[in-house]
Amino acid sequence: MLPKLFALIADRKAKMPPDSYTTSLFSSGEDEILKKVGEEAMEVILAAKGQGQQRLIEETADLFYHLFVMLAHYDLTLADIEAELEKRHT
Repeated sequence: MLPKLFALIADRKAKMPPDSYTTSLFSSGEDEILKKVGEEAMEVILAAKGQGQQRLIEETADLFYHLFVMLAHYDLTLADIEAELEKRHT
């Protein structure tokens, strides 16, 4: 599912369909995208500190989504991240 999500986000960036939340993030620019990543990271921490497993799952999913938007904004891919992880474990 994560590669499918990343592909969808990349497609949204390429096509910029109106009425898409992803399009609105790309249109709002770097600062807004980075702000959302920070907000979602904090929400993951708060969920982990006592909001239960389901809430932690939900917030982690939100963080993954916003991280993927950030990566796409910078023209990076999941393959770039995978390559870095491979370098660290060889």
